[in-house]
Amino acid sequence: MSKLIWNTLKLSPLLLTATLFVATRTQAAEPLPLEETQPTSVSQLSDKAPETLAQVTSVSQLSDVQPTDWAFQALQSLVERYGCIAGYPDGTYRGNRALTRYEFAAGLNACLDRVNELIATASADMVTKEDLATLQRLQEEFSAELATLRGRVDALEARTAELEANQFSTTTKLSGEVIVAVSDVFGGNEFAASGSGEPIGDDNNVNTVLADRVRLTFNTSFTGSDELRTRIQARNVEPFGTGLTGTNMTRLGFDGSNDNDVDIDDLWYKFALGDILDIKVDFANGEFNDNVYVFNPLLESSGRGAISRFGRFNPIYRAGEGAGLTVNVNPKGVISASASYLARNASDPTNSFGLFNGDYAALGQIAFRPNDNIAIGATYVHTYDNSTTSDITETNSIGVTGSTGSVFANNPFAGSATSTNQYALQANVKLGSFTIGGWGGYTVALNEDSPSQTADIWNWAATLALQDVGKEGSVLGLIFGQPPRSARNDFGGRRDQDTSYHAELLYRFPLTDNIDVTPGVIAIFNPEHNDNNDTVYVGTLRTTFRF
Repeated sequence: MSKLIWNTLKLSPLLLTATLFVATRTQAAEPLPLEETQPTSVSQLSDKAPETLAQVTSVSQLSDVQPTDWAFQALQSLVERYGCIAGYPDGTYRGNRALTRYEFAAGLNACLDRVNELIATASADMVTKEDLATLQRLQEEFSAELATLRGRVDALEARTAELEANQFSTTTKLSGEVIVAVSDVFGGNEFAASGSGEPIGDDNNVNTVLADRVRLTFNTSFTGSDELRTRIQARNVEPFGTGLTGTNMTRLGFDGSNDNDVDIDDLWYKFALGDILDIKVDFANGEFNDNVYVFNPLLESSGRGAISRFGRFNPIYRAGEGAGLTVNVNPKGVISASASYLARNASDPTNSFGLFNGDYAALGQIAFRPNDNIAIGATYVHTYDNSTTSDITETNSIGVTGSTGSVFANNPFAGSATSTNQYALQANVKLGSFTIGGWGGYTVALNEDSPSQTADIWNWAATLALQDVGKEGSVLGLIFGQPPRSARNDFGGRRDQDTSYHAELLYRFPLTDNIDVTPGVIAIFNPEHNDNNDTVYVGTLRTTFRF
């Protein structure tokens, strides 16, 4: 049996490559007339013989054959392994011209000669009756196993056919995430006041809630290297923000509510230009944190990362939202660069809105990532915002600091049109199971209605994440920092007098590969950068289902 297989394998490559030889040279050949009869002697062939063909020993001797040619490997095998191909005297192969019958006869004869040589060489090892008897005996001995294997193959083929017939789409993959959380605010029983004011009232009006966020994501690829994302969302997680606690510092990282109505939350198309450029076009609801690297890989996710809005990443990445364009240069290299532009009201054609005439944010970033364990970056963002939030009411606007700091930091000029120049440095280092990171941010805000008025806003944070604590896949996280603070402001005394501190502890525990439970607590010391306010605590038990 082994000899039979060996001899078959020895001859098969030569016969295959001979066939490829014919295919490479007969694409334009004339068909044989039907009335012609098969000659029995070479004397019956009266056509003039072609120019002499020269035997070659290496495919590199054929000047017009390139490694990019579709039949290069077949020619290389025929020449260098079997020595049964020839070129023209001028060193060419002329692979694109039609094959003459003379050339076909010469090439086929050379290959057949080589076949005869192999057969003659292997004649002593030809298959015997004993080999055939052994093969039959093995077939009978393993008939049960062969039948079982055949049954399994048939079952797999049937299952594959069923999956192909009932698959969701040949181009689109569906994934989902469901967050269910029990949350409450406790500790301080008063409504936080800004500046140096006294807390308002004696009740922060926050009760324990059970809320949810559901996302279904459709990722579509047309070429294999591109991606169209359509994400729909329903949620009812009311923000623990200025309307409930007097400060945005108590907001959760996954909050937002549309009363569980379904809407399109994300819509973009991304494609690559070679290995150097990644291009992403946001059609709606784009955010910088989804478009560029944010240097906080274990805590950035709203469903599996930090439980607070501030703790997920530097607030500079919340400076823009809407539709626009992002270009990432050398995204997989040691040094990469990113540029992004987002317009909040890009679909509104009325005055002072649109893609280029309304509120916008433009980002530039340089990242240094020499390996998977070290990341350092610098980020700059310029914004123009004509619709900042009011002091204690929630709107669709994100404000100067993305609703993460004090009222004065988020809205330094009490609703006036505002432009900013924002600067940030961030780093992330992984040491075994420990990941240490942090950031610092500085913002200069300009009152567009009174250009002589400016404000300086600062924030910083340090993060620590420890993986596989108690169970593989778990993350123990600690975040400590200063939410955005208006350290100086020329407008109406809207300067924060004291300093708030954000402390957060969380533990993400994987129940299964698709279910995570994350208890966590946030402590805000001196909320709204006002030491007249009591310390406020936010607790949540977040359960995340993924499929």
